[in-house]
Amino acid sequence: MARGYPGTMAFPQTRLRRLRKTGVLRDLVRETELDVRDLVAPMFVVHGADRREPIASMPGVERLSIRHAVEEAAAVAALGIPAVLLFGIPAAKDDQASGAYDEEGVVQLATRAIKEAHPDLLVITDVCLCEYTSHGHCGVVRADGEVDNDLTLELLARTALSHAEAGADAVAPSDMMDGRVGALRAQLDAEGRSETPIVAYSAKFASAFYGPFREAADSTPAFGDRRGYQMDPANAREAVREARLDMEEGADIVMVKPALPYLDVIRRVKDETGMPVAAYNVSGEYAMIKAAAAAGYLDERAAVLEALTGIRRAGADIVITYHAKDAARWLQTQ
Repeated sequence: MARGYPGTMAFPQTRLRRLRKTGVLRDLVRETELDVRDLVAPMFVVHGADRREPIASMPGVERLSIRHAVEEAAAVAALGIPAVLLFGIPAAKDDQASGAYDEEGVVQLATRAIKEAHPDLLVITDVCLCEYTSHGHCGVVRADGEVDNDLTLELLARTALSHAEAGADAVAPSDMMDGRVGALRAQLDAEGRSETPIVAYSAKFASAFYGPFREAADSTPAFGDRRGYQMDPANAREAVREARLDMEEGADIVMVKPALPYLDVIRRVKDETGMPVAAYNVSGEYAMIKAAAAAGYLDERAAVLEALTGIRRAGADIVITYHAKDAARWLQTQ
């Protein structure tokens, strides 16, 4: 029988595609929803009284001193975005990353200020040393140039505890050191912080898409690279193993980073762990769409919402994205 003729299998599908164009039915049959409540907005915080510093490679994103970070948090909350993820840029860096676990460090101060002003907004803090080390690596580097995993774990645990004591709702270790989730869980539990969740960067790949972030955080390694502790982009089974290990060590949420080149990994991690999965739509992914939209090559609104929906469709429960505020506005007008 001819395609589309009543009685064939194609006809109901054709009819359904037409009906999907109408608003109510479209919403009823849509398989994947993108909601503002799925989003987390990253923020870069710096010391200073009145600083808003645009990041050239990330149009629309700024480094913010604490007063402005509190204002930005208000804007995020007003849009219905439930959480922010804080990255700190210290006034000074050293080889022991002392600014990371300083009680008066920039993330600790920003966390206190945001939670005081906006107690219902969730504050997640990035736990890593790369923004705080003078060499830009994610851990303490030995004389032979290798990262000292065990010493780094001690400092990461101190950092996570200092964030929790400042009021962080969750901590997110992004360093990819072996055993760091277990180290954080043990430290938090020992200090009466057993209710503090850990959002683990479980599958963090050695990606080319981190360039704009490294400009923003001034964290480009001074020598070598991070391939010794970040994951090979070719490996998906390893990502699942890493997520399972983090589960066993006490992670509450596992993360895949970046997002768009690793949609298959997001799906595999979700299916094979059953855990809540976060995906980080990283700085390079953001910058690509911004640059293409600025050149007139694509429609920014359509491209962003399609990309974020794709990340959700792949299995992510949480999407961390620099597009969060724009996406929240666009979702309100759909």
